[in-house]
Amino acid sequence: MKSFIEKFIGRTTVEATGKLDDQDQLGHQVTALYGLMADLYGSEKLVLRAGKLGALQLMRSEKIEEKVLALQKLVFEDPTYDTPPALKDIPAILKEIEEEIADYVARRSIEEQLEKKITERLQQRHDDYVKEIKMQVLKEDSGPENAQTLKKLAILEKMEQKKLSASTMEFLRPATFEEIVGQEKAVKALLAKLASPYPQHVILYGPPGVGKTTAARVALEAAKSVKGTPFAEDASFIEVDGTTLRWDPREVTNPLLGSVHDPIYQGARRDLADTGIPEPKLGLVTEAHGGVLFIDEIGEMDALLQGKLLKVLEDKRVFFESSYYDPNEPNIPQYIKKIFDEGAPADFILIAATTREPEEINPAIRSRCAEIFFDPLTPGAVQEILKQAAAKLEVQMDETVPEVISDYTIEGRKAINLLADAYGLACYRSEKQGHRQKKITLEDIKEVAQVSRLSPYVTRKASSQRETGKIFGLGVMGFLGSVLEIEAVAFPARKPGQGNIRFNDTAGSMAKDSVFNAASVIRKLTSEDLANYDLHVNVVGGGRIDGPSAGAAIFLAVLSAIQERPVPQDVAVTGEVSIQGKIRAVGGIFEKIYGARQAGIKKVLIPAENEKDVPQDIKGIQVVPVNSVEEMIENIFPAAGVGILVS
Repeated sequence: MKSFIEKFIGRTTVEATGKLDDQDQLGHQVTALYGLMADLYGSEKLVLRAGKLGALQLMRSEKIEEKVLALQKLVFEDPTYDTPPALKDIPAILKEIEEEIADYVARRSIEEQLEKKITERLQQRHDDYVKEIKMQVLKEDSGPENAQTLKKLAILEKMEQKKLSASTMEFLRPATFEEIVGQEKAVKALLAKLASPYPQHVILYGPPGVGKTTAARVALEAAKSVKGTPFAEDASFIEVDGTTLRWDPREVTNPLLGSVHDPIYQGARRDLADTGIPEPKLGLVTEAHGGVLFIDEIGEMDALLQGKLLKVLEDKRVFFESSYYDPNEPNIPQYIKKIFDEGAPADFILIAATTREPEEINPAIRSRCAEIFFDPLTPGAVQEILKQAAAKLEVQMDETVPEVISDYTIEGRKAINLLADAYGLACYRSEKQGHRQKKITLEDIKEVAQVSRLSPYVTRKASSQRETGKIFGLGVMGFLGSVLEIEAVAFPARKPGQGNIRFNDTAGSMAKDSVFNAASVIRKLTSEDLANYDLHVNVVGGGRIDGPSAGAAIFLAVLSAIQERPVPQDVAVTGEVSIQGKIRAVGGIFEKIYGARQAGIKKVLIPAENEKDVPQDIKGIQVVPVNSVEEMIENIFPAAGVGILVS
């Protein structure tokens, strides 16, 4: 830039004078500099600039010293220059002025380049922004659809038009309390717990397929219509299976209680993830707010999750935590802030169902819940369920069909499934033969049972005969009672006093102890030493006996075997035998009586201590409480009485 100015000034001087003296040359340099500044600033701006700096009169002066002073004021923008320079100092001053102008021109050139680039960049961004706005407008006008998405939508809508009929279980599911068969007391108790201004949490115990889930659903609908209950008309019934609920220690997911989707995890909403805001996902306990949360098979839930549920039952709220939550963050939506600060509402009634024993359920949950026991279905109840189902299906069936199906199962759900399978066969047959009327025959049931590899549920049935060394004991598996066929055979020992006692190991050590207890009691009462016999005691089928409840049955089987006294085969006994000959209390009396009745037993002998456990309205079976083996013998061998002990 300096060389440009020098060339410009020098060229002007030579063109004007050819060869000039020093003063004239300085004058031309000054004139050239004024011309250069006029080009840089513009004539009008240069005049205005000179006026502000007090240099306008100096510019018009004929003296070169005053013109140089004006240049100093204009170039350096310093109004304090007030003394014209000496003539000898002017060359050096002009050189400084030239350098200052050169710097200004350089700065201006760089600024122009920067302004050009900035302008280009701004223009590019503006064009991109306009383009994006246009695309958004076009997208809003046309929507998110294209040819491919519209085709898939059409396929889905066409699929929606194809609907199969409801499943048999949905169609035949009871809709009223009257349709729930065999559970009148349990259903009444459940309704009493819900249809109250202060409803209670409830745990339903019972075998599968007896109507626990249906009763809970119907009970809520009935409670809605009762005046004074807190359930609104839109109160929800949220159903979940406890086997599907697992505790996630990372707390990334929890469908029961809810979880938090932090911004870094997959599943967080995009708009929240972009701003680093955690998103709480509400669980089933909040969805059930104001209604009923039904957890089937609660005994299968993880113990830690049961503890978490207990906390919710106490607080009636669910609280969430996240290290990403900042209560002072102004961009957090109000609903998220409210959930983190106050928790989500979870005020519901818990109805839990289980096929486990009460002792296997979390004691803390049990203490907060009323407990209701559903009875095992009797064959008569199963048959009534089948008749109701046949009426709904509008199908006829042979009179023996309900009885035969009740032989294969004591579960209402499974009985319905068997009937549905037979109904399908009847429909196929009537269509093939051109008959309008459908009828389920006994052959249909037998075919379904054979194809499904089913066997009768009750395989041991009572009879009016008498057998030596054989008697029915009673056992319980879960909530189901069953008969145990116990038999004994005795032979004189090859050598007196060296007899052996054999007992199948699969029955368990407690049953073996019952054999030795029986031997002691027999020896005490009859002076008969079992060491003089080779005795073999067996539980038919290899069933395992938990507890001492088979002691009474084993005692009578051994006594019958060594004295060859026949035992009636329509009698069953249960109870622990002490070595003093007392009959002690055992558990599961309610279930055992039902199991005996299903097997056709006419009389059951139970410990007198268990008399309070006998159902008051039991029908079709005689229950006799006894205190000792003597009383038991009088009922089993009424003709001989106690005299059998000293035969």
